[in-house]
Amino acid sequence: MHWMTPEERRKLGQSRRKQVGRQDHCTLKCKTRPASAWELLQHAAKGRVPRLIKLKWQLMAESPFGYFRGAVPVMAADLATLPNTGILTQICGDAHVRNLGAFAAPDGRLVFDINDFDETIRGPFEWDLKRMAASLILAGRESGHKNGFARAAVIQCITHYAALMRILAQMPALDMSRFQVHRIGTVQPIHAALLKAERATPLHTLEVLTERAGDDENSPRRFRDEPLHLWRVTGREKSEVLASLGPYSSMLEPQRQHLLSLYRPIDVAFKVVGTGSVGLRDYCIYFEGNGPGDPLFLQIKEESASGYSTYLPDAHPPHQNGQRAAEGQRSMQIQSDPFLGWTHMGGRDFLVRQLNDHKGGIELTDLAGDGLTAFAQVCGELLARSHARAGDPLVISGYLGGGASFAEALADFGAAYADQTEQDWQDLRRSLRHTAGRSKSTSNKAARNKSPSRAN
Repeated sequence: MHWMTPEERRKLGQSRRKQVGRQDHCTLKCKTRPASAWELLQHAAKGRVPRLIKLKWQLMAESPFGYFRGAVPVMAADLATLPNTGILTQICGDAHVRNLGAFAAPDGRLVFDINDFDETIRGPFEWDLKRMAASLILAGRESGHKNGFARAAVIQCITHYAALMRILAQMPALDMSRFQVHRIGTVQPIHAALLKAERATPLHTLEVLTERAGDDENSPRRFRDEPLHLWRVTGREKSEVLASLGPYSSMLEPQRQHLLSLYRPIDVAFKVVGTGSVGLRDYCIYFEGNGPGDPLFLQIKEESASGYSTYLPDAHPPHQNGQRAAEGQRSMQIQSDPFLGWTHMGGRDFLVRQLNDHKGGIELTDLAGDGLTAFAQVCGELLARSHARAGDPLVISGYLGGGASFAEALADFGAAYADQTEQDWQDLRRSLRHTAGRSKSTSNKAARNKSPSRAN
């Protein structure tokens, strides 16, 4: 086997500029989609809980950014029509401004990082950057910024990505793998997320998600029932969820297995989360350790194939999609949830992780004023660190060079894709109105057919 020298790896990255020039990343060819956006979304919704799919469409119809959050299958198809660098790393797959957040590291410290890996897969590094660029434009528009300001934020994001990638490429590999982005806490939107995470203790989650089973203060607690958002699971379904802890526990490290053994399951619920994940099966288990004051909540979340898998046949993701998501997360994060793992249930794959353990995210309103630019810079740096850990920073930095033309191109791409997203969003709203009108017409016709005058 030939071990490439650092210079050879850097030149390999430079050679990929012939495959696709840095300035050519502004290209968008949505007219060559394999199907309409609505058809792609409907196909991706197959196998989900039928009664929740309507809720997913409603959430996506609320705003262009809401649509964008649920439209990974559409963007994956769009990116696949474009030439790419062929420089692979582990990508988040759903890199947007609201998929970064605060959470508790295994040692209890609060950290801020990419925190959603449902779509993770090995793919071209620039796909994450293009999705982030579009999200910054959309977020900028919804937080009251003009297009020029949002576009400048994208340039800052990509410029900081390229600058940090150059630094990481020059570091010893071990130092690179544990590099920390130190200025995170000084950025206002992130500071706000860290404050939320500080308050999101297991006891706080206990108060929010559970209630006493009776009027007595000593009554045991159980999950609340909140229609369309949270409801208790009983009978056979509950038994299947609890049984899934067996294969999950067996894949944990021995010390994690021991820690989990100190907790006993109390109750199980189905919880609707996010936008893109709505319709997938998502369970919560409430455990108690040393009494009622020691709660633990685990989320057992169904994972379907990454939206990019159809277009990346050589990516070779693990057969188990929960494993794909967990291992992708570990490869990109410096510190991950100590209970992160996977299991299976009824022929479906599931990711397992802690629910709401000191987790805090940002809202689009947090990006008003200078918040968008400062946050964009951190987004670029966190993506650079994650891509460097899971890929080759020498190859990526070799391709990027100074990064100025690449940043300009991605700003143009982000603006164009935000425009396309707004158009797709309007198309979704029209499709939903058409479907609702057709359903109403069918219902009225059925009612007329059942009327006494019709019967006679």
